[in-house]
Amino acid sequence: MSPYINKRSLIAAAAAALLASACSSTPDESEAPAEKVEPPPAAQTAPAQPAPVVQPAAVQPAPRESVRLSASAPDRYVVKKGDTLWDISAMFLNDPWYWPEIWYVNPQVENPHLIYPGDVLRLVYVDGQPRIMLERGDVVRLSPQIRAYPLDQAISTIPYEVIEPFLSSPSVLDRDTARNSPYILASRQGNLVHGAGTPVYARGGDLPVGARYSIMNVGDELEDPETGKTIGYEGIYVGEARVERDGDPATLMLTETAREALNGDRLLPSSPDIPMNFVPRPPESEIEGQIVSVVDGVSIIGAYQIVVLNRGATDGLQPGHMLDVYQKGDEVRDRWANRGSPWNPTNYVFREKVELPSEFSGNLMVFRVFDEISYGLIMQATSEIFVHDIVRNPR
Repeated sequence: MSPYINKRSLIAAAAAALLASACSSTPDESEAPAEKVEPPPAAQTAPAQPAPVVQPAAVQPAPRESVRLSASAPDRYVVKKGDTLWDISAMFLNDPWYWPEIWYVNPQVENPHLIYPGDVLRLVYVDGQPRIMLERGDVVRLSPQIRAYPLDQAISTIPYEVIEPFLSSPSVLDRDTARNSPYILASRQGNLVHGAGTPVYARGGDLPVGARYSIMNVGDELEDPETGKTIGYEGIYVGEARVERDGDPATLMLTETAREALNGDRLLPSSPDIPMNFVPRPPESEIEGQIVSVVDGVSIIGAYQIVVLNRGATDGLQPGHMLDVYQKGDEVRDRWANRGSPWNPTNYVFREKVELPSEFSGNLMVFRVFDEISYGLIMQATSEIFVHDIVRNPR
């Protein structure tokens, strides 16, 4: 027989043997592999609607260009007593006023817009964008006594102690305050000037017994450098007074004075109720104005000093709005401009004046707003800032 026939016979025999082996397998053995790939019982299957995926910041792509995270931004931060929203924002962001763009409002948290000592802030990414999520230890508890947080315990946006002295004795009064606040009418002795320990009578509003007021003398007018319009008045601090008896007129006792009090001096609440938990953000409308005054009368303005702007609520400003400050460029003579041959000195225009570009010098946060003026706190100063410097929307 041919060797090729023998090979074919051997292959056929082997195939027959394999087929016979498969046919002789028991049912349990043939179904064993199938048992290993069966799906798990219904109780062990994954939920039909998975929770949103929130991944750690470290493994996510870079955020959009408008929100620049700080190189040292933590993944987790526990809020401490004495923190301010500005400081926390600066910890996470290069530009703290972009805080609203990364703040994630958790509906399960009581007062999610307010932050308290002990709260935990986590930097996460949602759909590739950076977010700050608030965790509060009692979010799963239902007791209203535990979930209640007094508003005055929430962290403030800027340091209250920096502006507190100004609130009781502002150096600039808006027109409404200067013209319509309660005022000293006369003294019991009939004197024109009054000192500490003197009882005086006052009119011009509801003066409840026990209330304390700062006494302000209305000084010179403050004009808008652009329009020449009166937008406020110089405020000169005089002293403090306490209401002894209400009525019209009411009786007040001058408890302390830094200078003589005069009839007509205005009474301002010693501790005006000003919300301090506003959010730093750019204005919604285009703003361009000027610094028209500075508290304490210094000539060179630095960080954490209070300034007055010639823009207010009628221009769209609100507490929390951030503005960049630009030092106005000097006006110089161009001695090299010419209208003819550069070799002929008679062609030079020696009287041509050129205004140099304004240069960025810092930023401020608006914290109190009136119709035509507002008060701002300088947050950063990269160079000297002066009265009449320009303020604009952040870059």
